[in-house]
Amino acid sequence: MEKEIKKSVDESWKDSAGDEKERLANLGKEGSGQKKSQTEEVISTIESAQENISEKEHSCGNPDCGHDHSEPQEIEVNFVNYISSLGFQAMIFMGLIPHPVTNETDKNLDQSKFLIDTLAMLKDKTKGNLNKQEEDLLHSTVYELQLKFVEVAKDENKDAK
Repeated sequence: MEKEIKKSVDESWKDSAGDEKERLANLGKEGSGQKKSQTEEVISTIESAQENISEKEHSCGNPDCGHDHSEPQEIEVNFVNYISSLGFQAMIFMGLIPHPVTNETDKNLDQSKFLIDTLAMLKDKTKGNLNKQEEDLLHSTVYELQLKFVEVAKDENKDAK
């Protein structure tokens, strides 16, 4: 007889990601000189979503759940993690953050543009099929990365002259 495993999905991270998105939007509306840079906003939004997912995956709160909490669990494959991964890769290729393996900063604007275009395509193709938090994350990620790409490309052209 097979042992039945009960699984539950905790999606409360979505509320936290939405709250972070709203907080970032309010920072921009305040008009103060203390607004985060575009890069910091993208990183903050993505990291916040990932941290909330991680917390939910690694601490189920039930000591009798049968999970081995001593070893890190695999990252859940979901839309938010996928968008986050593509966003971080685009920032790495723009030279905004160091590569996590080599800890070196390198620019490959063609690859960065490809990733941003991929995110924009996903935004178009998934329109009407995402929940509010997924849609907001994807929209803000594409928007912020496009703005940052233009800025980095302009700086690259200035340096080339």
